[in-house]
Amino acid sequence: MALVALLSNPHSTGNKSLLPDIRCFCARHPDVFHYEVEEIGQIARALEMIARVKPKVLIINGGDGTVQAAMTELYHGGHFDGSPPPVAVLPNGKTNLIALDLGAQGKPLNALENILEIAKGDVSKHVVARELISLTDGSEGAKPVLGMFLGGAGLAETILYCRHKIYPLGLPNGLSHVLAVMAVFCTNILGFQAKFLPQKSNKVRISMFRDGEFRGNFSVLVITTLEKLILGYKPGERKSGPMKLFAVDQRPLAMLRVILASILGKLGKNTMQGVHFAQGDSIRIDGDRSNIILDGELFEATDEKPIVLKSTPPIPFLKIAA
Repeated sequence: MALVALLSNPHSTGNKSLLPDIRCFCARHPDVFHYEVEEIGQIARALEMIARVKPKVLIINGGDGTVQAAMTELYHGGHFDGSPPPVAVLPNGKTNLIALDLGAQGKPLNALENILEIAKGDVSKHVVARELISLTDGSEGAKPVLGMFLGGAGLAETILYCRHKIYPLGLPNGLSHVLAVMAVFCTNILGFQAKFLPQKSNKVRISMFRDGEFRGNFSVLVITTLEKLILGYKPGERKSGPMKLFAVDQRPLAMLRVILASILGKLGKNTMQGVHFAQGDSIRIDGDRSNIILDGELFEATDEKPIVLKSTPPIPFLKIAA
């Protein structure tokens, strides 16, 4: 039995420089069972092997795609008897939203060391429950893809812009994100349009089933089960489901209101024109070929083939800060 199991994807961007140090750390700590995959398709086999050592904690070390694939296989694969061990995520991706939500900040090696120390004691004090987002096209028998953070509309276009235009420049993540924010400001606030700037989003309709719908063009669309959203917004008490929606109309004044409210720490505390908040356990998205990104994987919502989101039962995660 291992204290922790570490699942690494050597081909994720962050691991190209980090993995040698990770391997040295694991060699010094026999309580860590380290399994490396060469491709995403090997994750099912990896979890099958990890289940045999019965770890107290499962750590995922990779980019957004690795985390999403591991979550999907962990939920559907049935590799562990009963409930799987709590999951921790190293801050090793481009955005690190899941890792940050679970208290993993700073260098990945420091987070790995902290998790190992937690595993030596009473892990239960650090276990938190999180639901996942289950994404399908709504057809019968479709296998869901699972994740925790969905970006759509203008946010999806910004993510794709960052992925295809800025990340290839090889700049640090922080600087890359600053440049992306500046580009979004030029597009959505100043109204500039150019090939080197993000594309404006297509029209989209978001149906909350029991709580009405939103439709139009949005600069920002976020749906997540994380406890923290972007721009400092923290959802309050749950009302009608674990999935939190945050959308901003594609209008300069709406974006300016959001930016100002975020700076003042008042985002979500007051009603603002053009800014939408909602919660639910079932959401349908359709539109005019609208891009949707769930934990790094790209999907497209159309009128003929909508995307349907449902929340899953909670699974255990490890929060570093108790």
